[in-house]
Parts: sequence; structure tokens; C-alpha cells
Amino acid sequence: MRVGVVDIGTNSTRLLICDVLDNGSVIELDRRSEVTRLGEGVDVSRALNAAPMERVFRTLEAYREALEARHPGRTVAVMTSAVRDASNGEQFAEEIRRRFGVDAHILSGDEEAQLTFRGAMSERRDTGEEPGVVIDIGGGSTELIIGHPGHMTFHVSLQIGVVRLGERHIHSDPPRSEELQALAEDARGAILAGVGQAEREEVAWGVAVAGTPTAAAAIEQHLDPYDPARVHGFRLELAGCELLLARLAAMTNGERRQVVGLHPDRAPVIVPGLIILIEAMRAFGLEEIEVSEHDILRGAALVAAGE
Repeated sequence: MRVGVVDIGTNSTRLLICDVLDNGSVIELDRRSEVTRLGEGVDVSRALNAAPMERVFRTLEAYREALEARHPGRTVAVMTSAVRDASNGEQFAEEIRRRFGVDAHILSGDEEAQLTFRGAMSERRDTGEEPGVVIDIGGGSTELIIGHPGHMTFHVSLQIGVVRLGERHIHSDPPRSEELQALAEDARGAILAGVGQAEREEVAWGVAVAGTPTAAAAIEQHLDPYDPARVHGFRLELAGCELLLARLAAMTNGERRQVVGLHPDRAPVIVPGLIILIEAMRAFGLEEIEVSEHDILRGAALVAAGE
């Protein structure tokens, strides 16, 4: 079955058009991403603002052309932290349905975690090894999901996304050390409060999805242009992430925009993202983590196709 999935996130709006085969395999036909920063200001105002919403609408207009060219049998849109946290989130979702005729859903944190886990584990087999953790760092929230392929045992959605924590703590360019420390303490406290010691200690391996780890993998490999095949499966070491954070945090936003492998639009949020990733790896005792291109988009596509 051919499906189209739009992921309207706090930081970016993404599109996947793919064929889902009867055996659950996914053949990607088109994949796009635009940084739209829908969650800009939501942490303070608790409402979606007009300018970010308009950026999403413009992006969806372009995506509609791609969808019409591929003729998917079903098109769904999933909306995450910024929309579910906003007082006008349901009105925004209804406008998406009205303008673009898509089956639009505001996901709960639990639903977001389930779809992310489904996507990240879609090509893995349960070998009976110790549980792993999927780390999904978004713009407004971070999902931590523990389990085996096909079997989730624990999940939590934490309010520590890259946009949310960046707006809350970073007010200098480049950020001051005390701002970075406050952000790290915020992230660390949320992770330790959200995931018990027993759950953390059972984790033996990890997979990281979404923009922060994929950007880090691209920077580490000096990829220009971005190459999903080289990013997917790349292993990030904790020590390497710490060195990368020190390097990028010492730069201005303008300097980060010139870094090979980092999309310029991700420059403002890569430092908060790396801090969250590092704190998550430390909490689970992981010295390295595997980067995956398979995330909530793939999970939503599998569900939309009835797999």
C-alpha cells in the first residue's frame, strides 16, 4: 500500500511517501524535511503563534504537490509536542484537515513513543538479548522507550525538547557556560525523574533517532551533501559527542551554520540537542549509541498501511 505521512513537529515539518509491502518492508519514494519551528514561544505563551503556523502551511502546500504526484492510497498527519501543549492546538489541527484534506492526529506522548519505537525497530529482530532504549529528541519533548524489537516494556515522554530547553536557558551567542550547565541540569533531572534506576540499569544498548543524532553523525563524517545511507547505522561515541558539544558550543550561531554536515537551519538547536543526548546516554550508562533514520515517520507509515 502506498501511504503519505506528514510529521508536524515542534522544530520541523517532514514528509514521507512510501510503499509498505505485505511483509512490512518499506520502500521510500520521497522524503523531505523543513525547519518550521512551530513550537517557537509555546513554552512561555502555551499557544501556537501566527508566524510559525504560517510557515507550516507554506511547507504543506509544497508537500501537497509531491503527494498529488505520487497518489498515495492514504495520507495521514501526526502532530506532537508543540500542538498537544498549545491551547489552540486543536484549532490548528482542524485547519490542517480543512485546508489539506489529510487525516490529522494530535498524538499523546504515549502514542508518539509507540510510533517512534515501531519505526526504530521495524527492521530489527528480537534475538533475546538484553533490552535497549530508543532515544527520540524532538523540539518540544524527548521520548525514551525501552524494550526489545516488537515488544516495548517502558516508555516516557519528557518535556525537554531542543526548542523548549533552548528558549528556556540559552540567551547568549555563543552560550555562556552557566547557561549550558543549567540546561544540562534541567535535562538530567527530567531524565532521572522520568526513568527509574531499575529501568535504566537493564538497558544494554541504544538507538537514537531524529535531527540531533543524525546531524551529529553527518558532522562526524563531514557529509556534504547529507547521505542517509551513511548516517543510518552510524555509531556515535559518548566521548565524541562531548567533544562535538564543546566545539559547537564555543561557536556563534552564524559560525555553526557553516559547519560541514550541519544543516544551517539546525544550527540554533544542535547545542541543546547534544546536551540532551549526552545526558540520556550517561543516564543509561551508554558509551556509544546507534543512529537510525527510521523514526516516527516510518512507524506512522506502518500503522497507516495496517501493518
